Amino acid sequence: MTYVIAEPCIDVKDTACVDVCPVDCIHPTKTEPEFEKENKLYIDPEECIDCGACEPVCPVEAIFEEAAVPDKWKHFTRIDADWFKNKKG
Repeated sequence: MTYVIAEPCIDVKDTACVDVCPVDCIHPTKTEPEFEKENKLYIDPEECIDCGACEPVCPVEAIFEEAAVPDKWKHFTRIDADWFKNKKG
């Protein structure tokens, strides 16, 4: 199981979730070059330990446990996974 960042994060990119993540699985961070060109943050499904620390700190309620992602945003599960897959090559 993993957490997913959905549509409410688009053009917001509040990094409170990055600050509380104990395994550094949310990217891009403000120090990464991709931060400015991306319109949202992403959770690495392979690195996420399903701790849930990120969910309550998100000011726009964009983070969901994978099984609880609203139907209208289910495609963000694949968007997050694909972003990391493309980064890792």
